[in-house]
Amino acid sequence: METIVALLAEIRPEFDFSNADDFIAMGMLDSFDIITLVAALDEAYAISINGTDIIPENFSSFESISNLLGKYCDKQ
Repeated sequence: METIVALLAEIRPEFDFSNADDFIAMGMLDSFDIITLVAALDEAYAISINGTDIIPENFSSFESISNLLGKYCDKQ
């Protein structure tokens, strides 16, 4: 989770993600930020997130991002 926190802080340093319930609904991440995050996660975890998984629901919280990563990291 430290990696996710660091990546989010790098993408949007003006927000404190630790106190957020829904990054998308709270306006902390937009579609461009999600694409940037996908690229960063792909590189950090040596994975390739499928385009069908790039939906707001998979990037709305630490839990949803962790669940998505679990899907891909389990395949390795």
